[in-house]
Parts: sequence; structure tokens; C-alpha cells
Amino acid sequence: MSETKAIKRTHSMSDFEEYIRQGEPEKKEKSLLWQTAIGLQEVDGLKPSSYLIETAKKNIEGDITFEEVKNLIDNYYKTQIAKQDTNEDDRTEEADKVSARIAEILSEKTFSFSPTEYLNIHRRLFVGIYKFAGKIRDYNITKSEWVLDGDTVLYAGADNLRATLEFDFEQEKKFDFKGLSPQQVIEHITHFISFLWQIHIFGEGNTRTTAIFLIKYLRKLGFKNINNDLFAQHSWYFRNALVRANYADISRNIVKTEIYLNRFLANLVFGENNVLKNRELHIDFMENVGVNVGVKDGNVGVKKNILNYLKDNPNLTAQKLATKLNKTTRTIERNIKELREKGIITRLGSDKTGSWQIN
Repeated sequence: MSETKAIKRTHSMSDFEEYIRQGEPEKKEKSLLWQTAIGLQEVDGLKPSSYLIETAKKNIEGDITFEEVKNLIDNYYKTQIAKQDTNEDDRTEEADKVSARIAEILSEKTFSFSPTEYLNIHRRLFVGIYKFAGKIRDYNITKSEWVLDGDTVLYAGADNLRATLEFDFEQEKKFDFKGLSPQQVIEHITHFISFLWQIHIFGEGNTRTTAIFLIKYLRKLGFKNINNDLFAQHSWYFRNALVRANYADISRNIVKTEIYLNRFLANLVFGENNVLKNRELHIDFMENVGVNVGVKDGNVGVKKNILNYLKDNPNLTAQKLATKLNKTTRTIERNIKELREKGIITRLGSDKTGSWQIN
């Protein structure tokens, strides 16, 4: 699945690279918007048509506006229906229309941090595509996830969706970013976006809506130069990271982890170069750690999380790991000792100034 997606993405993205290389500011900006818009369709396995690509190029060249792009796409599909010429995948129309709408929304300099804005983004993206565009679902949902071996995240129940959404927004409005380190800022935004997505307030289109809202929110917070290309290249990773941030199966020592989402946002906001590989998000990845530390060990999940954090930051102390994992320092130190004894990690340098190496 991932290889096919990668091929589709590379084909679509290469169509805009010439504009980005030329460096003309307005054309480059529009090209990046279109890359993001098209790349985000990957979260639902969608691919835009060649007609959308050519129409987007006219917009980048300045020949037509975003409104004209949308009208051309609408008329194109009306013609296709009239001719009964529908050789494309059934959801290609959705990919084309939503891509055009995303590009338009991202080009706008307006934004209001509110539940209404979140609902409105969904409405604008999916009006005429889903009957429930912009509406809160009134039924419970489950979704089979590859990254979870077919299992589903437990989404919020239909009975209290609006109240949950409004509560999360109110809490976020009260939050004070003053004095936070860049890493703490990332971890907080990760937490908020993770919770927002887990509500899954719409029947479909939650990830694309959340991604657009995140980009606009980051701009509002002052992050003007975020690397939207991450959504073009790694939108599937973004969705899988959201899934892993909201899934736990204690019987299998699988715990919720925001590590992967932190990596994505660190690349997005601060230009870090964390490696983003979908296979690492699969719940069976690193199962060999469980074998190495012993099947009877009840702290396999803790050890996996320690290793994941150390992979991103080998300088973390036991105290900081304890805070991140919500464990006592003594528990972290005991697990680190066992990992060292089994040769899974090695300490490089002194205890005070050294770092950890994962073998």
C-alpha cells in the first residue's frame, strides 16, 4: 500500500517542482499550497486527475483565480456526468474538488480560533461532496487501521461531541505559551491536535480538516515559515501518527504515544530532520524489543517508549523521561538499567554530560 501511495504522490508533486525551483515568490507560494492540498488527499488514498494538475498550473501562472479553478472543476465533472464518461476512480472528483478548496483556504490570511471555524473548514471542503459537510455526526464510528493491524481507535461518542469539542477549545484558549522551550511548544500543540482529531466529530474528512486547521493555527501563533511540504510528502504518516497518539491496548503492552506526532511537528515547525517512516508506526514494529527484554517482563511498553524518546533525544535524563512518560524516576532508572544489562542501549560519556546509544 505505502509503495503505491509513494508512486502516486511523486507523480503529482513533480508537476510543481519547476515553479518552486524558479524561485518566483508568488508562484512558489502557490505551488507549495497546491502540493499540500494534493498531498493531503493521500490520507484517504485519493489521487487527483490530470485535469486538476493542469488547472492548478494555470492558477500558479496567474491566469485564473482560485474561484475560477473551482468553477472549472465543477463544470468539468458536470460534463463528465453528462457524457457518462467516468473512467476515473469514483472518488477522483472528491480529490479534485477538495484539493482546490484546500489551496484556496490556505491562501487566505483570515482565521478564527473557534469550534465554528473548525466546523466551517469542513463545510467548505466537503459541501456538495458529503451531505453532512460541516455537521457534527449523530452516530458512533469505528475505522479499521493498517497501523493497528485492523483495529480501531476509540473515537468520542456521538452523545457529547459538541460539548467535548467546545471544552478542548476553551482549554486551549486559556493555555499560556510564555516561557516554554521550543520542544515544549511542540509537545503542547501535539497534545491539542491529537485530542481534537480523536473526537472525530465528522463522519468523514476529519484528518484533512484537522490538518488545515493546524496549519492556520500555527500561523496564528506566529509560525509563518512552517514547512507545508511535510503534508505533501508525509500526510499518510501524519494520519498514522494521530492514530498511534490515540490508541492503547494494555493487554499487549501498547500505550498511547505522541512521539511520532512530535517528530512530524518538529519537522513542520522548526525544520528538523526526524526520519518519518510509516513502518515504524505499526504496532508490531520493535516487537523484537519485547523478545530481548523477556516475555514475562510487564514493562515492555515502558521500555519501548524509553527507546523511542532516546531515539529522538539521546541526551534525555531519567528525570525528564519520567516526566514525559508519567512514571516515577525510580521506574525509569530500573528500566534503563535492564536495557543496559541486555545490551540494548549503551551510555556514551559520563553520567552527567554523556548520551545514550541504541544498539
